[in-house]
Amino acid sequence: MAENFDVETVAMTLIGHAGESKSLAYQALNEAKKGNFEEAQKFMDQAGEEMLKAHSMQTDLIMKEANGEKIDIGLIMVHSQDHLMGAILFKDLAKEFIDLYKTIYNKK
Repeated sequence: MAENFDVETVAMTLIGHAGESKSLAYQALNEAKKGNFEEAQKFMDQAGEEMLKAHSMQTDLIMKEANGEKIDIGLIMVHSQDHLMGAILFKDLAKEFIDLYKTIYNKK
């Protein structure tokens, strides 16, 4: 993240990466449901990449604040953190469901 940054831009970018990660995890879940586990893994890998981008931005914000930089926390930043948390949870649950689908398909 650049030295001078706009909190709203950071928040919206965070929302974008988190949303894309969640969307990709959902696509992975749909592929696993059909038994397409290789395709599901590709989507989960992409979801992980998007999540890494979002998490990196969050870590940068935390480090800025830890180093004494004032970060204005408005509703949009809170909203972005909510999106990130929801996406993390969904991605983790999608992985569990994919594993469950694999178990079911292997028993057939």
